[in-house]
Amino acid sequence: MSVSGSPPDTGPLPDVGSLPGVGSLADGAWGDAAVKFGNSVGAIAGFLGILLLVFLVAGRARGRLARPLAVLVFLGPAVLLLAVGLVVPLVRTVYLSLQNADGTGFVGGENFGWAFTTDSIREVLFNTLLWLVVAPLVATGLGLALALLVDRMRGQAVYKSLIFMPMAISLVGASIIFKFVYEARGKDQPQIGLLSQLAHAAGWSDPPNWLLSQPLNTFLLMAVMVWVQTGFAMVLSAAIKAIPDEVTEAARLDGATGLRLFWSVTVPMIRTTVMVVLTTVMIITLKAFDIVRTMTGGNFGTQVLANEMYSQSFAQFNDGRGSALAVLLFLAVLPLVAYNIVQLRREREVR
Repeated sequence: MSVSGSPPDTGPLPDVGSLPGVGSLADGAWGDAAVKFGNSVGAIAGFLGILLLVFLVAGRARGRLARPLAVLVFLGPAVLLLAVGLVVPLVRTVYLSLQNADGTGFVGGENFGWAFTTDSIREVLFNTLLWLVVAPLVATGLGLALALLVDRMRGQAVYKSLIFMPMAISLVGASIIFKFVYEARGKDQPQIGLLSQLAHAAGWSDPPNWLLSQPLNTFLLMAVMVWVQTGFAMVLSAAIKAIPDEVTEAARLDGATGLRLFWSVTVPMIRTTVMVVLTTVMIITLKAFDIVRTMTGGNFGTQVLANEMYSQSFAQFNDGRGSALAVLLFLAVLPLVAYNIVQLRREREVR
């Protein structure tokens, strides 16, 4: 008999594993995990076995077959992975861009026409172009300015490390950090966002919700990219130090100092490196997906091409339009990559 107000004595609780169906469910999960682990180990072992066999055959090859077989052994896997990971997806994406939403009917250039005639997508393209112009120029210019300043300071390695540190943070992590910086609350609530607190300190009693204010929010998102990529642009410091002292001294003897020395001597001498850094940051900016997806989800007028491509393909399940946007993104990146390759080849020829 139990005391009034206390729970009745129901005896010891049953073992969870002894309940009907629970033990079999756990055993099934462990069994599936064991099968998947075994398949993974088998696939790796098979791949290593094939490589060992190919290298064994290549090592014993003699005569005319030796060189072609060696080329095949070393180039074959790379070409195969390149084809599987890049060429085949590229061809498939171009094919899907000419199909309807579910990829079952040919529509030609209709998806591309939709991209350039729909107001919302034209806004996306304009935002992407704005990112492409503003963020790389600011990041490269700021990196160059900091490189010039830090090179004249003691303990420059410490300062360079601090400036380069954001490069070690993922764009998602950087976005979360800045999301707290841009946090805005009501007028009567305590502000925890750094930007809102600075606005209050400056006498702005009722700052806006930063991530909802158009077009300011787009530039605030760009600030995240600039913060991360400025450290990469600091490689210009090495290019500045590579300028021969004789060139600088000759320019100073001719009366070039300050800004004149910078624009007439320093910039022309590092122009190739500046352009490589600028185009590299442009390529990264064109693929800006993480920042927009994490901070605004593309809402409030901040949508860009990479995020819209994802939304069309995996949220609205329209493979045709998503693939068309992917093709446009690829065509935008292609000239920048080609320019970088040409510049690097010219630099090697000069050396």
